[in-house]
Amino acid sequence: MQEQTGGLVRPDVTASDAVAIARELWGVVVTASELGSNQDRNFLLTEPDGSRSVLRIDNPAFPDSARDAQHAALDAYRSAGVPVPAALPGGDGALTQRWRGFAVRRSAFAEGEAMVDAGYFAPVVLREFGSLAAASVNALAALEHPGLDRPQMWDMRVAADEARNLLPSIADPVLRDRVSPVITEAEEVLRSVAAELPVQPIHGDLTDDNVMGVRGADSRLHPRTVLDLGDLALGWRVAELAVCASSMLHHEPERPLRVLETIVAFHAEAPLSEAEARAVWPLIALRAALLVASGWRQLDIDGDNAYARERIAGEQAIFDAATAVPLVEAVEQVLAALGFPAAVSQPSVVQSAAPLAPLLPEFAGEVVVLDPGTESEGLASGAWLAPDAEETLVRGAFARGAAAAVMPYGVYRLTRTALDSTDAAATWPIGTAIHLPAGPPLPLAAPVSGRIVTSADGVMRIASANGWRCEIRGVQRSSEDGAEVAQGDAIGWLPESAVPRTLVVTVIAAGAETPAGGTGDAPLVEPDRVPAWRRHSIDPAGILGLPAMSQSDDAADELARRARIFASAQERYYERPPQIERGWRHHLVDTTGRAYVDMVNNVTGLGHGHPRVADAVNRQIRILNTNSRFLYRELAEYSERLLALLPERPSDAPGDRLDTVLLVNSGSEAVDLALRLAQAATGRKTIVSLREAYHGWTMASDAVTTSAYDNPDAFATRPDWVHVADVPNRFRGTYRGEETGPQYAADLAADLDRLAAEGRPVAGFICESVLGNAGGVMLPEGYLAEAYARVRGAGGLCIADEVQVGFGRMGSSFWGFEQSAVSPDIITIAKPMGNGYPIGGVITSKRVADALAAQGQFFSSAGGNPLSCRVGIAVLDAMAEEGLQENARVVGARLAEGFRALAERHRLIGPVHGEGLYLGVELVRDRESMEPAAAEAAAICERLRELGVIVQTTSERSNVLKIKPPLCLTARSADLVVAAVDRVLTEGW
Repeated sequence: MQEQTGGLVRPDVTASDAVAIARELWGVVVTASELGSNQDRNFLLTEPDGSRSVLRIDNPAFPDSARDAQHAALDAYRSAGVPVPAALPGGDGALTQRWRGFAVRRSAFAEGEAMVDAGYFAPVVLREFGSLAAASVNALAALEHPGLDRPQMWDMRVAADEARNLLPSIADPVLRDRVSPVITEAEEVLRSVAAELPVQPIHGDLTDDNVMGVRGADSRLHPRTVLDLGDLALGWRVAELAVCASSMLHHEPERPLRVLETIVAFHAEAPLSEAEARAVWPLIALRAALLVASGWRQLDIDGDNAYARERIAGEQAIFDAATAVPLVEAVEQVLAALGFPAAVSQPSVVQSAAPLAPLLPEFAGEVVVLDPGTESEGLASGAWLAPDAEETLVRGAFARGAAAAVMPYGVYRLTRTALDSTDAAATWPIGTAIHLPAGPPLPLAAPVSGRIVTSADGVMRIASANGWRCEIRGVQRSSEDGAEVAQGDAIGWLPESAVPRTLVVTVIAAGAETPAGGTGDAPLVEPDRVPAWRRHSIDPAGILGLPAMSQSDDAADELARRARIFASAQERYYERPPQIERGWRHHLVDTTGRAYVDMVNNVTGLGHGHPRVADAVNRQIRILNTNSRFLYRELAEYSERLLALLPERPSDAPGDRLDTVLLVNSGSEAVDLALRLAQAATGRKTIVSLREAYHGWTMASDAVTTSAYDNPDAFATRPDWVHVADVPNRFRGTYRGEETGPQYAADLAADLDRLAAEGRPVAGFICESVLGNAGGVMLPEGYLAEAYARVRGAGGLCIADEVQVGFGRMGSSFWGFEQSAVSPDIITIAKPMGNGYPIGGVITSKRVADALAAQGQFFSSAGGNPLSCRVGIAVLDAMAEEGLQENARVVGARLAEGFRALAERHRLIGPVHGEGLYLGVELVRDRESMEPAAAEAAAICERLRELGVIVQTTSERSNVLKIKPPLCLTARSADLVVAAVDRVLTEGW
């Protein structure tokens, strides 16, 4: 039977008819509700006990042989382990029944959720779709059935003709004019490989609309059950992948190259030939064109089809995404991702001995190749953000005597990095820019042999016989169009000028479309486009006599390198971490020039790359760096500055006046020393720590670290000198709510009494002034004051661990313990003291500090040396001058307000903890039970990284987004972070 094309009118069957069909042919009593379909009728049937099934009324255009083939395919899928719903026989045992001339079938209901409207698909989901498409072709490869060989409009072998026939249905002339050339271009590429494309049975419509998903532990929808074999037929094997991949595009249409994840996953399990690899993207584009055209046609002939009308926008998004990248470039992306050779092989280039001589034969003088890259020393201290940063590099080279300054091909330009952006900027130049000072005209020679094909508007193009073209911008020509030139022939000149001049040289594959770019610089592309453009362009350095400087994104290689030398216990961020090699203020920049808002680096409190700290290191390291046994002024000066930051201590305050500083190298070392001081000063051993706490990695600081997240056996493996008390977490602790401080304090008092009765009186009580490891949870009102009083009453000392929460981070106070209006006996500090330079310290009273002498002399090889002290002083100076504590208060309040506003729209957000710029956004699956959304939190962090925000999780349950950025965070960046979180929670992760 010859099938119709150009759209089909659905069978005229109603929901009440579906109820009758189910009763008459299957003997079941049901209610029916219609499901969407372009050309058939589908109904969800529900029986009184809640059992569900699906009734399908086939379009009369489809023959019985096609249905029989579908049933055979279901068996093949099941044999291969591909989940499919079972076909349910009617009362007579047949799978296909007849009702008023229509073929009707019933199948089991596939549990799960529809994926077509699921929003964003994570890389793992994109890969799973590719694997499912591979499983489909593998399962069907051996299937033979006469019903498979049938003509139909969705067969991609005839898709170009079908789409072209449907073009008149597109009422929008602008859209029609966009679709038509896409059909033609895709058809031309496919024609060149069609004879090499394997044909076999394929599902033909294995898309997000025909796969049911199931929720994983990460709350993402993962593809599982394959539905609707209505388009099952013989077809190109690679079409199964292309159809599937095209349906991925609308889930984040502005980033179409993410679908390479699907393509690579398919290839891993059903390897593609080179011809198939070349066909993938043309088929994606052609499928998109056919979807758009057929969607308009379907509305033409079946205007009441709400399903078809709803799909129009999604189909348009698929088309826009499929055509956002030029087809020749997209094909090259696929070839590169799968490891196939480039479409056009790159010729070998013989290095010229004299710089620039092949292009400018009369040029004389020094040529300097500039470094505008992410690790450039010439772009320190934020110099790369200046609008004229590149011009400054050029002027500097001229000032040092250079006769030419070159911006090289293939070096990711830090100067083009975009801050506070969810999208990566175009940073990779596909050509070489040669800057020359003002001067007389210079003769221009052909750097390659070939034919001058066009030369206008200051652009000269030389087409080589090997399929490449050389473009030279900024010159005047002397050769005519069509002229054959040999390498070295005179072709024009660089005009005389009273201002500096620029020549831009690019060498590009003949079929590639030169990206848009400024007239005075090389065109640039975004990092995700580089794999194709590395193949579509050649570094002109070789033909110009310059050194090759081209860079790659080596993050994957660096990760593998680290894996070879790291222990499994050493943590890293992200599944696919970017390679970070630059930081400035509250931004991090990877090696491709992609910038991220850094929301986790509380170590660099001033911000990354601070010039005052760099200058302090540079100056002091050249003068003196020794140990604290020697006499020098920096140690006392820095210690006095730290003591001056302590709040006024009332005369009747308990405990001794804090007047002594001991400097070490880290927070772990500071906690270790604080514990020793408490034990030495009291002559006791027992230290009371709180449950779920983190204090460090040395033997002693780890002993009081009770976080099960960092050590699942922490609680059970504490040494006998550590007692673990209940954590006063008013959101997740034993007592919950605002007025729980006295209850937690009373429990601590009972612990202290019990310890004393056991002959283990307390030496010290250590507690973060704000529960940093929990995500910035503030202590209940009155808890710390009462706890300190109880500890002192029992003869112990009170240790405030300020390593994370102190040093201005609270905004409203310099120290975290000020939030509770208490005065500790010992304070530990570290992380932000050196802005990334390793400094730690302990502040206590002379009485407590002197007790250490009973255990011998105290000494730290690097603690308190002149260099660390000078860095510490520079940090304090910068904090004061830049008003960073006040910034923490203002911007922190803005962030907290933004997150709390999001909580009103997104149920996943629970409490928002903290103060200033130490915040925690707790993610929960249920606000009543507070079930932690740990997997979701991890997945959300991955998506936020894609959007340019660095956030990680914390807390015992790892379900809190920790917000502890450099204190210089701006309101603009804070707003971007809140907007990014909103986007992720709205679109998915």
